[in-house]
Amino acid sequence: MNKIKILFILIFFLIFNAISYGIIVEIKVKIQDQIITNLDIENEKNYLFFLNPKLRELETSRINNIAKESLITEKIKKIELYKFFDFDSNNDLLNVVEKNLFKKKNIKDKDEFIEILEQRDLNYEIVRQKLYTEALWNQLIYKKYSSNVVLNEKELRKNIIEKVNMERKKFSYNLSEIFFTESIEESLDKKIFKINESIKKIGFENTANIYSISNTSNKGGLIGWINELQISDLISNKIKKLEIKEISEPIKLQNGYIIIKLNDKKEFKQEINVNDQLKRLIKNETNRQLNNFSTILYKRLKKNIEIDEY
Repeated sequence: MNKIKILFILIFFLIFNAISYGIIVEIKVKIQDQIITNLDIENEKNYLFFLNPKLRELETSRINNIAKESLITEKIKKIELYKFFDFDSNNDLLNVVEKNLFKKKNIKDKDEFIEILEQRDLNYEIVRQKLYTEALWNQLIYKKYSSNVVLNEKELRKNIIEKVNMERKKFSYNLSEIFFTESIEESLDKKIFKINESIKKIGFENTANIYSISNTSNKGGLIGWINELQISDLISNKIKKLEIKEISEPIKLQNGYIIIKLNDKKEFKQEINVNDQLKRLIKNETNRQLNNFSTILYKRLKKNIEIDEY
Protein backbone atom coordinates (compact mmCIF):
# COMPACT_ATOMS: atom_id res chain seq x y z
CA MET A 1 0.00 0.00 0.00
CA ASN A 2 1.60 3.30 -1.06
CA LYS A 3 1.90 6.43 1.04
CA ILE A 4 -0.96 8.30 -0.66
CA LYS A 5 -3.44 5.49 0.04
CA ILE A 6 -2.30 5.25 3.65
CA LEU A 7 -2.69 9.01 4.02
CA PHE A 8 -6.26 8.99 2.69
CA ILE A 9 -7.21 6.09 4.97
CA LEU A 10 -5.81 7.88 8.01
CA ILE A 11 -7.62 11.09 7.10
CA PHE A 12 -10.88 9.18 6.65
CA PHE A 13 -10.68 7.53 10.06
CA LEU A 14 -9.65 10.76 11.73
CA ILE A 15 -12.61 12.62 10.28
CA PHE A 16 -15.04 9.74 10.90
CA ASN A 17 -14.04 9.39 14.56
CA ALA A 18 -13.97 13.13 15.11
CA ILE A 19 -17.47 13.60 13.64
CA SER A 20 -18.74 10.80 15.88
CA TYR A 21 -17.65 12.84 18.89
CA GLY A 22 -18.68 16.19 17.44
CA ILE A 23 -15.08 17.37 16.96
CA ILE A 24 -14.06 19.60 14.06
CA VAL A 25 -10.91 18.34 12.33
CA GLU A 26 -8.60 21.06 11.04
CA ILE A 27 -5.38 20.71 9.09
CA LYS A 28 -2.76 22.79 10.89
CA VAL A 29 0.39 21.91 8.94
CA LYS A 30 1.11 20.33 5.55
CA ILE A 31 4.54 18.99 4.64
CA GLN A 32 4.52 17.52 1.11
CA ASP A 33 1.92 14.71 1.37
CA GLN A 34 2.10 14.63 5.17
CA ILE A 35 -0.48 16.53 7.24
CA ILE A 36 -0.79 17.51 10.88
CA THR A 37 -4.29 18.12 12.29
CA ASN A 38 -5.52 19.62 15.53
CA LEU A 39 -6.25 16.04 16.67
CA ASP A 40 -2.65 15.03 15.95
CA ILE A 41 -1.46 17.91 18.11
CA GLU A 42 -3.73 16.84 20.99
CA ASN A 43 -2.44 13.26 20.74
CA GLU A 44 1.15 14.49 20.59
CA LYS A 45 0.60 16.55 23.74
CA ASN A 46 -0.49 13.39 25.57
CA TYR A 47 2.59 11.58 24.28
CA LEU A 48 4.89 14.39 25.42
CA PHE A 49 3.17 14.45 28.83
CA PHE A 50 3.93 10.72 29.06
CA LEU A 51 7.62 11.40 28.39
CA ASN A 52 7.85 14.58 30.49
CA PRO A 53 4.95 15.12 32.94
CA LYS A 54 6.34 18.53 33.95
CA LEU A 55 5.34 19.83 30.53
CA ARG A 56 1.81 20.23 31.90
CA GLU A 57 3.10 23.19 33.92
CA LEU A 58 3.43 25.35 30.80
CA GLU A 59 0.69 27.52 29.33
CA THR A 60 -1.49 25.85 26.69
CA SER A 61 -0.21 27.90 23.75
CA ARG A 62 3.39 26.94 24.44
CA ILE A 63 2.51 23.26 24.88
CA ASN A 64 0.61 23.33 21.58
CA ASN A 65 3.62 24.83 19.83
CA ILE A 66 6.01 22.25 21.31
CA ALA A 67 3.67 19.45 20.19
CA LYS A 68 3.37 20.93 16.70
CA GLU A 69 7.15 21.27 16.32
CA SER A 70 7.61 17.72 17.59
CA LEU A 71 5.23 16.44 14.91
CA ILE A 72 6.91 18.53 12.20
CA THR A 73 10.22 16.92 13.16
CA GLU A 74 8.66 13.45 13.00
CA LYS A 75 7.05 14.09 9.59
CA ILE A 76 10.26 15.46 8.04
CA LYS A 77 12.20 12.45 9.31
CA LYS A 78 9.56 10.09 7.90
CA ILE A 79 9.70 11.73 4.46
CA GLU A 80 13.45 11.08 4.38
CA LEU A 81 13.13 7.57 5.81
CA TYR A 82 10.63 6.51 3.13
CA LYS A 83 13.51 6.82 0.63
CA PHE A 84 15.51 4.11 2.39
CA PHE A 85 13.17 1.87 4.41
CA ASP A 86 9.97 -0.09 4.03
CA PHE A 87 7.85 0.80 7.05
CA ASP A 88 5.82 -2.40 6.64
CA SER A 89 8.82 -4.66 7.24
CA ASN A 90 11.57 -5.01 9.85
CA ASN A 91 9.25 -5.96 12.71
CA ASP A 92 12.25 -7.48 14.50
CA LEU A 93 13.67 -3.99 15.00
CA LEU A 94 10.34 -2.73 16.32
CA ASN A 95 10.15 -5.58 18.83
CA VAL A 96 13.68 -4.88 20.07
CA VAL A 97 12.91 -1.18 20.49
CA GLU A 98 9.73 -2.00 22.40
CA LYS A 99 11.54 -4.43 24.73
CA ASN A 100 14.22 -1.83 25.45
CA LEU A 101 11.51 0.66 26.39
CA PHE A 102 9.88 -1.88 28.72
CA LYS A 103 13.23 -2.42 30.45
CA LYS A 104 13.92 1.30 30.81
CA LYS A 105 10.41 2.09 32.11
CA ASN A 106 10.17 -1.06 34.30
CA ILE A 107 7.16 -2.28 32.30
CA LYS A 108 6.39 -5.99 32.63
CA ASP A 109 4.91 -6.75 29.21
CA LYS A 110 2.83 -5.52 26.29
CA ASP A 111 -0.47 -5.76 28.20
CA GLU A 112 0.85 -3.54 30.99
CA PHE A 113 2.21 -1.09 28.42
CA ILE A 114 -1.16 -0.87 26.65
CA GLU A 115 -2.88 -0.28 29.99
CA ILE A 116 -0.45 2.51 30.87
CA LEU A 117 -1.00 4.17 27.49
CA GLU A 118 -4.79 3.91 27.71
CA GLN A 119 -4.69 5.65 31.08
CA ARG A 120 -3.00 8.54 29.29
CA ASP A 121 -5.35 8.54 26.28
CA LEU A 122 -2.60 7.17 24.03
CA ASN A 123 -2.97 4.66 21.22
CA TYR A 124 -0.58 1.71 21.39
CA GLU A 125 -0.03 1.42 17.61
CA ILE A 126 0.64 5.15 17.23
CA VAL A 127 3.24 5.05 20.01
CA ARG A 128 4.86 1.97 18.43
CA GLN A 129 5.13 3.82 15.12
CA LYS A 130 6.81 6.74 16.87
CA LEU A 131 9.34 4.39 18.44
CA TYR A 132 9.85 2.70 15.07
CA THR A 133 10.39 6.00 13.25
CA GLU A 134 13.04 7.06 15.75
CA ALA A 135 14.76 3.67 15.55
CA LEU A 136 14.88 3.80 11.74
CA TRP A 137 16.18 7.37 11.89
CA ASN A 138 19.00 6.24 14.20
CA GLN A 139 19.79 3.41 11.75
CA LEU A 140 19.94 5.89 8.89
CA ILE A 141 22.25 8.22 10.81
CA TYR A 142 24.53 5.30 11.69
CA LYS A 143 24.73 4.12 8.07
CA LYS A 144 25.45 7.61 6.78
CA TYR A 145 27.88 8.89 9.39
CA SER A 146 29.43 6.08 11.46
CA SER A 147 32.58 6.27 9.33
CA ASN A 148 32.90 9.95 10.31
CA VAL A 149 33.03 9.25 14.06
CA VAL A 150 36.46 10.10 15.45
CA LEU A 151 37.64 8.26 18.59
CA ASN A 152 41.03 7.72 20.15
CA GLU A 153 40.45 4.30 21.73
CA LYS A 154 43.99 4.14 23.12
CA GLU A 155 43.58 7.45 24.92
CA LEU A 156 40.12 6.50 26.21
CA ARG A 157 41.47 3.23 27.64
CA LYS A 158 44.34 5.08 29.30
CA ASN A 159 41.94 7.54 30.93
CA ILE A 160 39.75 4.74 32.29
CA ILE A 161 42.74 2.86 33.75
CA GLU A 162 43.97 6.05 35.42
CA LYS A 163 40.55 6.62 37.00
CA VAL A 164 40.25 3.00 38.13
CA ASN A 165 43.66 3.19 39.84
CA MET A 166 42.83 6.38 41.70
CA GLU A 167 42.45 5.82 45.45
CA ARG A 168 39.10 7.55 45.84
CA LYS A 169 35.38 6.87 45.70
CA LYS A 170 33.83 6.59 42.28
CA PHE A 171 30.31 7.74 41.46
CA SER A 172 27.39 7.14 39.15
CA TYR A 173 25.35 10.17 38.17
CA ASN A 174 21.74 10.67 37.17
CA LEU A 175 21.92 13.42 34.56
CA SER A 176 19.79 15.59 32.31
CA GLU A 177 21.04 17.74 29.44
CA ILE A 178 20.26 20.65 27.19
CA PHE A 179 22.30 20.53 24.00
CA PHE A 180 22.28 23.52 21.65
CA THR A 181 24.33 25.07 18.87
CA GLU A 182 25.20 28.58 17.79
CA SER A 183 23.09 30.21 15.09
CA ILE A 184 23.37 33.22 12.82
CA GLU A 185 19.99 34.50 14.02
CA GLU A 186 21.21 35.46 17.51
CA SER A 187 24.45 35.75 19.43
CA LEU A 188 25.65 32.94 21.66
CA ASP A 189 25.40 35.16 24.76
CA LYS A 190 21.77 36.01 23.95
CA LYS A 191 20.88 32.35 23.42
CA ILE A 192 22.51 31.31 26.71
CA PHE A 193 20.70 34.15 28.49
CA LYS A 194 17.33 33.00 27.07
CA ILE A 195 17.99 29.40 28.10
CA ASN A 196 19.02 30.41 31.63
CA GLU A 197 15.97 32.66 32.01
CA SER A 198 13.75 29.84 30.76
CA ILE A 199 15.25 27.43 33.32
CA LYS A 200 14.47 29.93 36.10
CA LYS A 201 10.87 30.43 34.94
CA ILE A 202 9.70 26.99 33.77
CA GLY A 203 12.38 24.57 34.98
CA PHE A 204 15.16 22.57 33.37
CA GLU A 205 12.98 19.80 31.94
CA ASN A 206 10.55 22.09 30.14
CA THR A 207 13.42 24.22 28.86
CA ALA A 208 15.01 21.07 27.40
CA ASN A 209 11.76 20.41 25.51
CA ILE A 210 11.95 23.88 23.97
CA TYR A 211 15.65 24.56 23.37
CA SER A 212 17.55 21.25 23.34
CA ILE A 213 18.27 19.64 19.97
CA SER A 214 19.41 16.36 21.52
CA ASN A 215 17.31 13.23 21.07
CA THR A 216 16.68 13.41 24.84
CA SER A 217 14.73 16.67 24.50
CA ASN A 218 11.26 15.04 24.45
CA LYS A 219 12.09 13.37 27.76
CA GLY A 220 12.92 16.67 29.38
CA GLY A 221 16.61 16.14 28.61
CA LEU A 222 16.85 13.04 30.81
CA ILE A 223 19.99 10.96 30.18
CA GLY A 224 19.55 8.77 33.27
CA TRP A 225 22.15 6.92 35.31
CA ILE A 226 25.70 6.73 34.01
CA ASN A 227 28.96 6.14 35.89
CA GLU A 228 31.91 8.52 35.70
CA LEU A 229 34.07 6.06 33.75
CA GLN A 230 31.62 6.26 30.84
CA ILE A 231 31.76 10.07 30.58
CA SER A 232 34.39 12.13 28.81
CA ASP A 233 36.90 13.90 31.07
CA LEU A 234 35.66 17.30 29.92
CA ILE A 235 32.12 16.68 31.13
CA SER A 236 33.08 14.49 34.11
CA ASN A 237 35.28 17.22 35.57
CA LYS A 238 32.38 19.69 35.40
CA ILE A 239 29.90 17.26 36.98
CA LYS A 240 32.22 16.61 39.96
CA LYS A 241 31.88 20.27 40.95
CA LEU A 242 28.07 20.19 40.99
CA GLU A 243 25.81 19.63 43.98
CA ILE A 244 22.67 17.52 43.51
CA LYS A 245 19.98 19.52 41.60
CA GLU A 246 22.65 22.02 40.50
CA ILE A 247 23.08 23.02 36.85
CA SER A 248 26.39 23.52 35.05
CA GLU A 249 27.49 26.45 32.98
CA PRO A 250 27.41 25.77 29.21
CA ILE A 251 30.20 23.34 28.29
CA LYS A 252 31.77 23.77 24.85
CA LEU A 253 31.82 20.56 22.83
CA GLN A 254 33.02 19.88 19.29
CA ASN A 255 29.75 20.83 17.58
CA GLY A 256 27.81 22.77 20.17
CA TYR A 257 27.23 23.42 23.86
CA ILE A 258 25.78 21.28 26.63
CA ILE A 259 24.26 22.28 29.95
CA ILE A 260 24.16 19.45 32.50
CA LYS A 261 21.84 19.04 35.46
CA LEU A 262 22.92 16.67 38.24
CA ASN A 263 19.68 15.03 39.38
CA ASP A 264 21.28 12.59 41.81
CA LYS A 265 24.48 10.65 42.47
CA LYS A 266 25.55 7.50 44.30
CA GLU A 267 28.78 5.70 44.98
CA PHE A 268 29.77 3.24 42.26
CA LYS A 269 30.91 0.14 44.17
CA GLN A 270 30.72 -2.75 41.73
CA GLU A 271 33.84 -4.47 40.41
CA ILE A 272 35.24 -2.55 37.46
CA ASN A 273 36.03 -4.31 34.18
CA VAL A 274 38.13 -1.96 32.06
CA ASN A 275 37.07 -3.53 28.75
CA ASP A 276 33.38 -3.27 29.62
CA GLN A 277 33.74 0.35 30.70
CA LEU A 278 35.69 1.15 27.55
CA LYS A 279 32.93 -0.34 25.36
CA ARG A 280 30.31 1.78 27.12
CA LEU A 281 32.42 4.92 26.91
CA ILE A 282 32.97 4.33 23.19
CA LYS A 283 29.25 3.76 22.72
CA ASN A 284 28.36 6.96 24.60
CA GLU A 285 30.90 9.05 22.71
CA THR A 286 29.83 7.53 19.38
CA ASN A 287 26.17 8.30 20.14
CA ARG A 288 27.08 11.87 21.06
CA GLN A 289 28.88 12.43 17.75
CA LEU A 290 26.12 10.72 15.76
CA ASN A 291 23.57 12.94 17.49
CA ASN A 292 25.48 15.94 16.15
CA PHE A 293 25.34 14.52 12.61
CA SER A 294 21.63 13.82 13.10
CA THR A 295 21.03 17.47 14.00
CA ILE A 296 22.98 18.68 10.96
CA LEU A 297 21.05 16.40 8.59
CA TYR A 298 17.67 17.34 10.05
CA LYS A 299 18.39 21.06 9.80
CA ARG A 300 19.36 20.63 6.15
CA LEU A 301 16.19 18.65 5.38
CA LYS A 302 13.97 21.19 7.13
CA LYS A 303 15.60 24.08 5.30
CA ASN A 304 14.93 22.45 1.91
CA ILE A 305 11.34 21.34 2.46
CA GLU A 306 8.16 23.38 2.10
CA ILE A 307 6.15 23.65 5.30
CA ASP A 308 2.69 25.22 5.09
CA GLU A 309 1.06 26.25 8.37
CA TYR A 310 -2.59 27.21 8.61
